[in-house]
Amino acid sequence: MSEENNIKQDELHGSTPVSGMYENWFLDYASYVILERAVPAIQDGFKPVQRRILHAMKEMDDGRFNKVANIIGSTMQYHPHGDASIGDAIVNLGQKDLLIDTQGNWGDVRTGDSAAASRYIEARLSKFALDVVYNPQTTDWQLSYDGRKKEPVTFPVKFPLLLAQGVEGIAVGLSTKMLPHNFCELIEAAINVLKGKKVTLYPDFLTGGKIDISDYNDGRRGGKVRVRAKIEEFDTKTLVIKDIPYGTTTTSVIDSIIKANDKGKIKIKKVIDNTAKDIEIQVQLAPNTSPDITIDALYAFTDCEVSISPNACVIIDDKPHFLGVSDILKTSVEQTVDLLRQELEIRKAELMEKLLFSSLEKIFIENRIYRDIEECETWEDVLITIDKGLDPYKPDFYREITQDDIIRLTEIKIKRISKFDSFKADELMRKLTEELEETEHHLAHLTDYAIAYYQRLLDKYGTGKERKTEIANFETITATVVAANNAKLYVNREDGFIGYGLKKDEFVSDCSDIDDVIIFRKDGVCQVTRIQDKVFVGKGIIHVAVFKKGDERMVYNLAYVDAKSGRSMVKRFQVLSVTRDREYDLTKGAKGSKILYFTANPNGEAEVITVYLTASSSARKKVFDFDFAELEIKGRGAGGNILTKYPVRKVQFKSAGVSTLGGVKIWYDEVVGRLNRDDRGTYLGNFNPEDQIIVFYKDGSYELTSFELTNRYEPNQLLGLSKFNPELPVNAIHYDGDNKVFYVKRFLVETTTSNKRFGFISEAKGSKLLYAANSKGTKVEVVYKDGRSKEKEELDLQEVIDVKGWKAIGNKCPIQNIQEVIAIEEEPAEEEPKAGQDVDLDSLKESIKNEVEDEDNQMDLFGGGKKED
Repeated sequence: MSEENNIKQDELHGSTPVSGMYENWFLDYASYVILERAVPAIQDGFKPVQRRILHAMKEMDDGRFNKVANIIGSTMQYHPHGDASIGDAIVNLGQKDLLIDTQGNWGDVRTGDSAAASRYIEARLSKFALDVVYNPQTTDWQLSYDGRKKEPVTFPVKFPLLLAQGVEGIAVGLSTKMLPHNFCELIEAAINVLKGKKVTLYPDFLTGGKIDISDYNDGRRGGKVRVRAKIEEFDTKTLVIKDIPYGTTTTSVIDSIIKANDKGKIKIKKVIDNTAKDIEIQVQLAPNTSPDITIDALYAFTDCEVSISPNACVIIDDKPHFLGVSDILKTSVEQTVDLLRQELEIRKAELMEKLLFSSLEKIFIENRIYRDIEECETWEDVLITIDKGLDPYKPDFYREITQDDIIRLTEIKIKRISKFDSFKADELMRKLTEELEETEHHLAHLTDYAIAYYQRLLDKYGTGKERKTEIANFETITATVVAANNAKLYVNREDGFIGYGLKKDEFVSDCSDIDDVIIFRKDGVCQVTRIQDKVFVGKGIIHVAVFKKGDERMVYNLAYVDAKSGRSMVKRFQVLSVTRDREYDLTKGAKGSKILYFTANPNGEAEVITVYLTASSSARKKVFDFDFAELEIKGRGAGGNILTKYPVRKVQFKSAGVSTLGGVKIWYDEVVGRLNRDDRGTYLGNFNPEDQIIVFYKDGSYELTSFELTNRYEPNQLLGLSKFNPELPVNAIHYDGDNKVFYVKRFLVETTTSNKRFGFISEAKGSKLLYAANSKGTKVEVVYKDGRSKEKEELDLQEVIDVKGWKAIGNKCPIQNIQEVIAIEEEPAEEEPKAGQDVDLDSLKESIKNEVEDEDNQMDLFGGGKKED
């Protein structure tokens, strides 16, 4: 019998299928958790437990602190759940330092320390909460769960609390995660919404740190942010972590660092937690460990960098909706404007009622209507008499006079009537009229009123709520580049195995346990595989090494025999990217092809080889040399050029060559403070292995560094950096804090130590470096202050001072009160054409011809002879 027939039989017998019951119960439970537990309402940004806590606190509020245990007890009148959940929610609200003033030990979100027991800590509503959350006149009320009390459906909140506090909740079938945003920026964004301007909001965390918002996607599903700790280099042996990422604690960060060290991903000696008022975690490095690479490794392998995926889910009309933060802000602004309108209308109605009764009172007393009721014998006669006395004035009132109005007049005491002052009554009515006119003006210009309201909040509560999280762009860190070498690579060439577990076999190099390994075999096959304890890659291994993806400097020189044609081929190629564990044929693919000669060249070197043909070959010249420099560098799939069509007995290395790649072009990205080869940022030049970079810091020091891409530079500390030319002087303008004078100095860099900063201006307080450059240009444009105006003047520094020692203070600058110094670009020298640039071929050929002739003449002068590479 089918399942459908079974269900019908159950229905005939008056029973419900178990599957049906579970389906209904699950949906009911899921709806309850979503609406009543985990997801906040868009109107006020509160989950039900938070709303009930704040309602209970308002009921208890007398301006003094209350024990949190008492608040929990009061909240349980409205919240049908345990005291533990209420206590946790109160602590969570208190730690956000916005709606609740706290007293006692409320824990620390930075360290993960929990709050003291609820009987030991106290809380009260903050002035901000009283200003923006509560208004009984505009609140919708409902009965509490037991019907004994009233509680708000939602609070009439006039501020985007949901975005300011952030929220996280896991329901049944969905979750919400909204990141907190900056208080001041939210108000400024709300004002911009009212002005019709486009707004963009980014998260801000109490824990500080740095945040990359490139993929924030307005806080919608699918977006993400990367949050980093602030790590500073205290010295060459110590790093200091100042801020930690949102969602982590100092304990979790330290544990992750120790774990990464135990796994060998980073190399450190000790971690010390000096956190007190401010976060400070010291990371002491192992000997001969690069601080720059270790910082990258901390970001790559520890909780010093975390990725957070926001998911803005809110309740709208009893249904969950996924919105962006800008949509939530606009909804909040619209609600705030509407609430302000309601409050103004309520105030207007109150003022009109006060004016009406004040007018009635004045008429009642000044026209002695109260005397007319002395002769009335019944209550009805009293009311009728007063009503008749008011008849002449009724057309002046904005509404009809009711019996309740007349009854209020009868309640005026004789003492008040006897002391009635007509002038004071007129003054009171004038003030009420002015306030009414002001209220009506606000209603007519509601947008301006709302802007003024937000501005008042910013002025009153914005102090101390500036952004704590620095917005930055993060470079992508390649884990294999920064991972510490925690393993050793071995190879068994005969049996075809590689791995870090073959300790009895041939040692290749140190490596990381997350590295990829590239293997070349005699049969002309290339393969890349992830390093393991022991893995079979094929017999006949001729070369094995750690694989660096995208390394354009690594060039392979290869000679092989093509089994199909019998010819020997040569090729130069790179392996930039591959599919892991896939075999690539470096020959033309004929079965039986084999490699005659192979080298791997880290800097694109091209050597000379000697080729020996077989004795039985018909070639007249059985031994000849070949220079790999004659070949172009192509892809791994290229067949190559013909070396010889005759059988080859052997190929031997003859002499080393030089790199055919030239120098490395380096750019500096000012946004992330990193070097790159991707044409991103400022072009620094073409670097050879011996070249260096000179870095100038705002504190008046310089530093020589290599051009390794792993170097880190803090953009906010830098005045500038460039390719170092030791033959050119440093031209500088600085301010001496002792003498209160601006100086010009020019000096040659005499130090040779790399990665060490040398100060070359006064160390007095207030001293600063305004300009420094290691270049031929000596002309600058100086912006200075002359009275109240700013002036500009061109200055040639070499006319002010000659080149002197690097410790000299320099000569007084002829211009003082300097605000800014701008280098004047000189005519650029001719450079080699870049890729894609047009070249005058005729000029280029003539230039090469002249260089060759000059070189031949020089060789003749010194005795001639064949020049070797």
